[in-house]
Amino acid sequence: MFATPDESHRGSPDDSPDPRNRPAGCPLPGIVAAFTPRLAEFAFEPGFTAAVDQHAAELRELLYAQGPELLPRPLDREELSDYALGFLDALAEIGWREPVGYDYAVHRLTAICWLVRQDPLLGRV
Repeated sequence: MFATPDESHRGSPDDSPDPRNRPAGCPLPGIVAAFTPRLAEFAFEPGFTAAVDQHAAELRELLYAQGPELLPRPLDREELSDYALGFLDALAEIGWREPVGYDYAVHRLTAICWLVRQDPLLGRV
């Protein structure tokens, strides 16, 4: 599914319905393709759902996705993409492989996938 982090940010131009929505080198389509199946696990894994929700909240806070009056603003694709590239690079450095279960990286990558789909950062995915 997600063999190595390096492969995730090398997708074909067909990964997005509209190629204009997918800048070169963007890791988000690869993450979405690899981790969308994990979203189905929300239905029967409440602990996983809660962990992904916490990671999504941390990412929103980290990327300043809140405006004045504490109203959420849409995430910026470039900001999330830059974060994801750095995260994938760190995973590549430690030789991370996706486990059958869950670990911090699975939670974080699933949260990225969820945010991309929630804020349609690549058009409709």
